[in-house]
Amino acid sequence: MSETEGEQRSAVVFGARNLGRAVIDTLVSDGWAVAGVARSQSTLDGISAAGALAVKADVTDPASVYAVLEQAAAAHGAVQLMLNAASAYGGTRSGPFGGGPIAEADPEGFDSWAAAPARAAFSFLSASGRFAMEQGRAATLVQVTGGSSRRAMPGRGLWSAGAFGVRAITNAAALELRPHGIQVSLLIVDAGIQPLDQSTGAGIAPEALARDSAGGARRPAPDHRCRPLPRQPGRARRDTRAPAHPARRELDSLARQ
Repeated sequence: MSETEGEQRSAVVFGARNLGRAVIDTLVSDGWAVAGVARSQSTLDGISAAGALAVKADVTDPASVYAVLEQAAAAHGAVQLMLNAASAYGGTRSGPFGGGPIAEADPEGFDSWAAAPARAAFSFLSASGRFAMEQGRAATLVQVTGGSSRRAMPGRGLWSAGAFGVRAITNAAALELRPHGIQVSLLIVDAGIQPLDQSTGAGIAPEALARDSAGGARRPAPDHRCRPLPRQPGRARRDTRAPAHPARRELDSLARQ
């Protein structure tokens, strides 16, 4: 009998609106014991209504993240899945959406749009990675970001800087924690583009999170390079794929072992 057979699977979801709430609903319906983390009372009420344990905490504070995981483990047993879907931007963001043109942006805008998301990802991955290693068993960590982690746009460079920072921190954590039996994935949510699991390069969905964290079969190793754009009427197809980064090749090699 495997380590997880005979026990209820446990998950903690930070950020319980929109995507986070969908993940909570999916996991609860699949029989998981789930703790949902938020700051607003209305969101916490929604977590309770979904049948999950509602916990008020701040994902930008590593000590708060770690305390939540300890609370969830005390209530539900070892935590197999930890997901951060919180939109952690700072300041008032009273200026242009995305921070505005670089030449016109101010340091406060940088702190709000670029520094805050990367700080939140660091807080989540640092605390949850440490917690997972101390558990001494397999676990999955998932950090969510947006399509700006793929590209920068005029007037939204600060927003992209934050998303790029989230992506870099998550990819580094994946390489660092893999030898400990801990999978770290980056879920890129982008309109019109299938979210990618950055630890495997494959598509990922809430039900897939449940299956993989339960020790299900590995996905086949696909081509990790950027996928070519779909053909559009009147336009020639252009191959946008690029060679895999050395760190990606190292992770691919580990995945095939």
